Amino acid sequence: MKPSSHPNILVVKRLEIICTYELSINAFDYNCHVDLIKLLRQEGKLHRLRKARQKMSELFPLTEGPEIWLEYVQYSIGGMGAQGGIERVRSIFERALTAVGLHMTKGASIWEAYREFEILLNAQLERIHTLFRRQLAVPLMDMEGTYAEYSDWADDGVPETVTHQYRRALQQLEKCKPFEEALLVSEPPKLAEYQAYIDFEMKEGDPARVQIIFERALAENCLVPDLWIKYTMYLDRQLKIKDLVLSAHERAVRNCPWTMGLWKSYLLALERHGADHQTVTDVFEKALNAGFIQAADYVEIWQSNLDYLRRRVDFKWSRELDELRAAFARSLDYLKEDVKERFSESGDLSCIIMQIWARIEALHCKNMQKARELWDSIMTKGNAKYANMWLEYYNLERSYGDAVHCRKALHRAVQCTSDYPEHVCDVLLNFERVEGSLEDWDAAVQKTETKLNRVNEQRVAEKEAVLARQEEEKAEHRRKAKADKKAQKKSQKTDRAGDKRKAEDEYEEEWGEDEELPSKRLRGEEDFGSTAKEEHMETESGLFSRRAPPPRKTEPPGFRKNQQGLSEAPRQPQDISKEQRKDEECVFVSNLPFNLEDPEGKMRTLFQGCGTVQQVRPIFTAKGVFKGYCYVQFEDRLAVSEALKLDRQEVDGRPMFVSPCVDKNKNPDFKVFKYKTAMEKHKIFISGLPYSCTKETLEDLCKQHGTVKTIRLVTNRSGKPKGLAYVEYENEAQASQAVLKMDGTMLENFTISVAISNPPSRKMEDKAAPSRILGAAMLRQPQGARGKGRTQISLLPRSLYRQSAPDAKAENGTVSAPHATVTDGSLSNEDFAKMLLKK
Repeated sequence: MKPSSHPNILVVKRLEIICTYELSINAFDYNCHVDLIKLLRQEGKLHRLRKARQKMSELFPLTEGPEIWLEYVQYSIGGMGAQGGIERVRSIFERALTAVGLHMTKGASIWEAYREFEILLNAQLERIHTLFRRQLAVPLMDMEGTYAEYSDWADDGVPETVTHQYRRALQQLEKCKPFEEALLVSEPPKLAEYQAYIDFEMKEGDPARVQIIFERALAENCLVPDLWIKYTMYLDRQLKIKDLVLSAHERAVRNCPWTMGLWKSYLLALERHGADHQTVTDVFEKALNAGFIQAADYVEIWQSNLDYLRRRVDFKWSRELDELRAAFARSLDYLKEDVKERFSESGDLSCIIMQIWARIEALHCKNMQKARELWDSIMTKGNAKYANMWLEYYNLERSYGDAVHCRKALHRAVQCTSDYPEHVCDVLLNFERVEGSLEDWDAAVQKTETKLNRVNEQRVAEKEAVLARQEEEKAEHRRKAKADKKAQKKSQKTDRAGDKRKAEDEYEEEWGEDEELPSKRLRGEEDFGSTAKEEHMETESGLFSRRAPPPRKTEPPGFRKNQQGLSEAPRQPQDISKEQRKDEECVFVSNLPFNLEDPEGKMRTLFQGCGTVQQVRPIFTAKGVFKGYCYVQFEDRLAVSEALKLDRQEVDGRPMFVSPCVDKNKNPDFKVFKYKTAMEKHKIFISGLPYSCTKETLEDLCKQHGTVKTIRLVTNRSGKPKGLAYVEYENEAQASQAVLKMDGTMLENFTISVAISNPPSRKMEDKAAPSRILGAAMLRQPQGARGKGRTQISLLPRSLYRQSAPDAKAENGTVSAPHATVTDGSLSNEDFAKMLLKK
């Protein structure tokens, strides 16, 4: 033996011991059986291997199908030369026909094999005729071929009765064909298809066909407990044939031993069909070793066995009664030791078995002393705090005991109950009203009042404790939220310090201190309602209209680069001469993500299709954080026009803004807004769109009213939709038709508004806000001593203000506001008095 193989042998032996031990605990562990057989085959222990296979076959049977039966009859034909062999083969054929002869797709093979066997034996013609007639009465696939074969074989033709049965079978076959076709095209396990087939056959009401379809379904779904439960229930209630019913129950528990309901039905079927006591006991013992998946299953199977034993007892004789009491005691020990060791609980928290035992002792045995002992044991197992347990005991004493023990039980219940004390107190008082004396009544009233007062105090204390705990949780939640908000603000403040889009410092270094700085892009949002505000967002001095930083002190050359450190060196673009930097050959790229990795490389890759990129100048903060914009320098002007076509292309989820590089100092009137701001009657403006709306969805909606040329969904700087869109039609008539048909309609539960495109003027900063017009038009108040008005209240009567007429046309995204004007001062005192009196 090789030295290296010795450890492997030890491992195999150890695994074999483990599998044997696991099977001793749970004999129905299928995987453990398979592992043990593999290990024994590996060791070459043929004798033990044969025993292991035999034991597994006893517990887990093979499913009986047409193929298995066909092999079985073929095997039996080999022994027909022995005495009585031919009759034995015929008996096996008959069993096969009973089991699978009605199988619509595979049953014909058994019939054909049976006929061929009889023909080879030169049997009597009547026997062969009988087989043909029996087969033609059964709906099977390819019945037409069998009928034609019988017509050729029969010298006198097919009898009329056989033809009539054949036609009836064909009609039944047509009804079943949809279900058979569904089984053919479906994938295993075909459980739903079989279920529909079973329901159909049960409605048809042919027990034999119901049985065969159940058998076919179980052949492919033998490990489905619900299917076995339905099959055995049908056999118990409809066929009621002993051998067939008990055989099905036995197969059910062997295929699904972990299902307690199958064992319970098996025990009832054995009792129903008069099985001997030893058989029922053996089945029950197997059920205890089946390996149920929960503790409550053991409680229920014990209840079934105890019910069976109780029904056997003749309480006039002590032998069966002693056996019943022994079974009750064993069940309690089994639940306490075996089940609790496996599941960490007995499964019988309410002590149902002990309650049944106590009721049997009280009712049948007239042994109230034993019943009281059992109930004392029940209460000591944690059930004394439940009112229903005490009332159950009280009802037992009320039925089979005496008033003294009833009173004693109720007094103990009032003292111990914690879930429904009011109910127990009412029962005690009602009992004393009927049974008790005045002293008993006074004692009951005093006891119940004391109990209820104590319970109310406890409930108030518990409620206060709950409220206090809730307040503490709320306070803690507020503290945590405040701390999180503070930390979030601090983090945002830190991030904004490095992410603000101001580029004066780095921009001066890029272009030189003696150059004039080109203007940053002046870009408004696509939403016309906010264009005036966005007009100020990016100017020469930076974002959000902030002032330019104060001039810095002159630093020695290279000072800033040395301060930034070596980590900044790779980010500095290669410098080019001042003469090569021309605005007309450069584009300004903005709205890029701050966390963009390698912005210079990505921009160079992105714009290389437009022309030769001479230089990419990304702008960083003093700490080396990318500011979200850069300059791309080309070699010629033609590349700039191509680069501008990439405007609004997404880069890492954000729309990239591409605009010409223009010096605003030299071109103060330059605008980059590329959309018209005047009314366009062939274009419509849609608002109120859902944010999930796409161009395709909007195009499908709008093309119903005309030819759509372009669609523009309005987005913010991060690329997220604003629920607005502009749709351009071929002519004004189509646009007007779209407004009439679409305005106020629903799109994905959103009501949309549609109007002719009429963007508001982009010079909104020149217009005063409507809320300030009234104040501006009011007469100035005399100045006080310190230059302030003597009063902040306008003393001008409201009748002197007149509302101006609304604008003739409403602009998209704006609301027409009435403008207040002041009448001229050419009113006489008499006019003024009439005006006041009219008001």
